[in-house]
This record gives sequence, structure tokens and C-alpha cells, in this order.
Amino acid sequence: MDTRVPMVITGERTVPGVWHENYWFRRHEAAYAALPGWVPSPPGIVLDAGCGEGYGASVLRASWPGARVVGVDYDPIAAAHAARTHGGEQAAYVRAGLTALPLVDDVADLVVSLQVLEHLWTPWEYVGELARVAAPGGVVVLSTPNRLTFSPGLGRLEAPSNAYHSREYDALELEQELRAWLPGSGVRVAGLHHGERLRAREAAHGSLAEALAAPVEDWGEELRDLVATTTTADFVLGAADDACLDLVAVLNP
Repeated sequence: MDTRVPMVITGERTVPGVWHENYWFRRHEAAYAALPGWVPSPPGIVLDAGCGEGYGASVLRASWPGARVVGVDYDPIAAAHAARTHGGEQAAYVRAGLTALPLVDDVADLVVSLQVLEHLWTPWEYVGELARVAAPGGVVVLSTPNRLTFSPGLGRLEAPSNAYHSREYDALELEQELRAWLPGSGVRVAGLHHGERLRAREAAHGSLAEALAAPVEDWGEELRDLVATTTTADFVLGAADDACLDLVAVLNP
């Protein structure tokens, strides 16, 4: 993975290679790392829909060395960066909209779309496209922030304060919407939580989310060290309860 020239952080996506972004990057990466637990057999073709910077391909190939990864992102800068940084014989990147994917039906054994749903104005079209390109017996996995912890106090269907988000979801809301958008499909929703080390830190020092919201220049040495040393092992997949950080939905269209 080439992180020598990371993309500019705008607040829309996370990127590797930026120390003060490491907590968020590892949190996103943890969802990719959890995928083998949801996929019954090694996929031949994996679609990473909304691939952003493209780092997901490296994690996916580490889990399934023989898989071919196709990344799609609407942002031309992100798609070009992903192709330049992560492309190769087993990974290709395309610039396209996620509500009109440039792929034939039933092509991908695994469809991954992490931290994307909250950005879409027509999520039903997006989820329908993910299901359309999934092969028979394939799996669709998507993730999104848990509204209850990401935007405390924000009600259902209320506009998020994050300028890049169209809508945020709680666990029950997400499951209900996915079942409505894909009638007859299998739907499971899990939650990503802090692991033991990060829970211990919060017990000793208070909310990590509140600490991270402060300007980086105001972070103390303890917080700086914690962020810089965070790994995917600091997050665990568990119940989709009100306290989870992110929601991870597994669909069998």
C-alpha cells in the first residue's frame, strides 16, 4: 500500500497514512477485516462500491488472495488515486455513480459498500444496484454510522450536521428499510464496538468521541499515543445495540 501521497481529508472519507486520522481509518478498516466471518466461501470477484481512496482492495486481497477486486467511486479524483495507488492485475477501479453501476447482472460473489449509505439521496436505488450485481448465492455487506452514537440527539429522518451525509440510521431503522428496499432478501445487522483497550481508555478518561472532536493541537500526549497506535484489533463486531459505533448489514439478495 502506497501512503506517501495521501488524499486530502475533507471530512467525506478517511485515508491511510495520516497519524491523526488513524483511529477513523482503523475503525473503517476493521469492517473490511471482519468480512471473512460473513462470507461462506472465497469469492472470485469482489465489488467495492464507493471505494474512496482504494485501501479496501489491499485488505480484501489479504483475506482472499485469489479474488479480483473492482472498485467504483463517483469522485473522479478518488477513482484515479485508487487506480494509481492500489490498482494492478487483481484490482481495477472505475469512476461511476453507485445508483447506475457499470456492471452486468449477477457478476460479483461479494459486494462490499462501507460507510457509503449515509451519503446517498436515493438509498433504495443504491441498495437495489448492489443486489442486482450480486451473483446468485452472493453476499452484500454494507456499513454506516450508528446515528445514536455518531450524532447524539439527531432524530430519525432529521438532517445530519455532517455536510456530506444525507441520512443516518439506527439499527432497527436500517433493518426495516433494507427489508423494504429488498423484499424477500435475508437481512442481518451487527454492530461495531470498541474493543477492550478503547473501552478501558473511556472508563479512565471519558468519551473518546468527545476527545477526538477537539482540535488536534489540543490533544494531550495520552490521546495522541492512543490514536497513533490504534489498530483494527481495537474494534470488535457484536450486537447492533444503541451503543455500537457503526452498523454492519449483511444481505443475501
